[in-house]
Amino acid sequence: MGLLGGSFDPAHEGHLHVTREALKRFGLDAAWWLVSPGNPLKARGPAPLETRMAEARALVDGDPRITVTGIEARLGTRYTAETVAGLQRLYPRVRFTWLMGADNLAQFHLWDRWEEIMARVPVGVIARPGQRLSARMSKTAERFARHRLPAAASHLLPLADPPAWCFINIPMSHQSSTAIRAAREAAKK
Repeated sequence: MGLLGGSFDPAHEGHLHVTREALKRFGLDAAWWLVSPGNPLKARGPAPLETRMAEARALVDGDPRITVTGIEARLGTRYTAETVAGLQRLYPRVRFTWLMGADNLAQFHLWDRWEEIMARVPVGVIARPGQRLSARMSKTAERFARHRLPAAASHLLPLADPPAWCFINIPMSHQSSTAIRAAREAAKK
């Protein structure tokens, strides 16, 4: 089970693209979009959770492999390490794989208990425009270099015992939630 966390403010085709590529390349049966109540690393709060979830569900409509969930709000978790631990307690027989863009790997060492996350679940990293080099040179990539699976073995990642991670290149989508929010704000003026 792939886990893609984020504010999804708003969800867009780029999220859908990376999720579908992750499902295929990592050999996952399904993925959950964990729509977070808020991002501790962002100063500005997101749109209301219900709005973001409704937009995300409308976007993935028709793809039964992707489930949009606000489980972090129900669990009362704020940080990924807490969320992953909570999900593992709730679903002890499920093998989770954390999914993230290369932009997140580049600053993953700033996340709360980032090493614990790496110790709990395999991590699938998907290339993002302009972030390949910074991700590969990141503190996390350096710290866990010996636990990296080659891209050719990406389909083995969900079966790997953590710590394990894999970086894959995929056809790029240049969409971003930040750009979409900026365009929406500009249209209001």
